[in-house]
Amino acid sequence: MQYRFLGRSGLKVSALSFGSWVTFGEQVDTDLAYDQMKTAYDAGVNFFDNAEAYEMGKSEVIMGKVIKKAGWKRSDLVLSTKIFWGGDGPNDTGLSFKHIKEGTEAALERLQTDYVDLLFCHRPDLYTPIEETVWAMNQMISEGKALYWGTSEWSAEQIRKAYDFAKQEHLRPPLMEQPQYNMFHRDRVEKEYRMLYEDIGLGTTIWSPLASGLLTGKYNDGIPEGSRLDLEKYSWLRKQLLETEEGRAKLKKVKKLAPLADDIGVTMPQLALIWCLKNENVSTVITGASNVKQVEQNMSAIDNMDKVDDAAMERIEEILANKPGEEQDWRG
Repeated sequence: MQYRFLGRSGLKVSALSFGSWVTFGEQVDTDLAYDQMKTAYDAGVNFFDNAEAYEMGKSEVIMGKVIKKAGWKRSDLVLSTKIFWGGDGPNDTGLSFKHIKEGTEAALERLQTDYVDLLFCHRPDLYTPIEETVWAMNQMISEGKALYWGTSEWSAEQIRKAYDFAKQEHLRPPLMEQPQYNMFHRDRVEKEYRMLYEDIGLGTTIWSPLASGLLTGKYNDGIPEGSRLDLEKYSWLRKQLLETEEGRAKLKKVKKLAPLADDIGVTMPQLALIWCLKNENVSTVITGASNVKQVEQNMSAIDNMDKVDDAAMERIEEILANKPGEEQDWRG
């Protein structure tokens, strides 16, 4: 396993990490979750990602049980959770001081831990001033309930506003962002955040590196039974990926990438993960799985990184044809 600094912080996270979105509590029970997390841990994974919204807390409960059963040293783990969607009550959603405090405390109880290493604002809150959210996240750190805080799917402008306010008030600023990033979803990580990497040392813990499974190649010939797109609750995703013009265009590109992966000597999931890892501004790639074999295959991507050389990356770019443009040089 490789370990990378989380942005400009002194914290190191495994280049490949493990997340519980979609699977824990839905497709994966505690016993299978234990096997998956142990497989990831044995491969060198130290960062495990979660959120209060994942199966309405069930995912955190399962992860907490696994960690307790495994008996791992807490100092060997980097745990995260994300706060925003905590329930149906009028103050159970958003990033108010009240919900951040109560949501964090509830998450810690479910995870059976005294603190999380990373605490994320799961989405921007249009109704809560950023200043209130910054104060609340700083307070969670002051109380020892989190060590670092960051954002998920925030714009560069929102992140910079939060960072500048925190610095002005001598508070702990956001140090990381958790954006979606994959071969089909590139602009935010590669273009919008470009100045933040240099200016504030932003780290990234990217999610959906396999584009909701599309980049595994398993949907090239239809929808396998039991897969994510076969689940009724994800019918919206099935329509988005397979029943729209944009989705069908992406699928055509995946079918062109598959023989390239064969030529290189890697699987399609490995190719997609390695492509993300090649970005120096990616601190860690969050992987997910519905079985142990998938975890093993994902972890082996690290051992195959050298196979995807510059020439292979160029061939990938030719197929994707979606690289964000450079800033316009008006001096020309």
